[in-house]
Amino acid sequence: MPSVSRLCVAALAAGLLAAGCASSEPEQSTASSASAAPGAAAVVVPVRIAGGTVTPADARLEARVGQPIEIVVDSDAADELHVHAEPDHTFAVTPGTGERFRFTVEIPGRVEIELHHAGRTVATLLVRE
Repeated sequence: MPSVSRLCVAALAAGLLAAGCASSEPEQSTASSASAAPGAAAVVVPVRIAGGTVTPADARLEARVGQPIEIVVDSDAADELHVHAEPDHTFAVTPGTGERFRFTVEIPGRVEIELHHAGRTVATLLVRE
């Protein structure tokens, strides 16, 4: 009669072998699975405009197609925020704190976010499928 330890080892080996063979086909990506899932967390870009200084200065960020992008602005001056995507987005910045602008990008590529009057690039998004 086999020992208990041999039976345990045989059962464990059979379980590992079955788990390893459960899926032998590679995963395939489709266009619908490549875009951001509904309810995906937003990429948040905090922006501060104070005394003529803008931060961040050309931050490099990544996002997925369809993922929400939210820009949160604290500013002591009025300006215009431009998002160079297809289509473009323009948001009027007013002096104050916690002003929020939300958008999505549906075409992959590089997207610049800039302040028009300050002449500064706040961030560049690399949007991937």
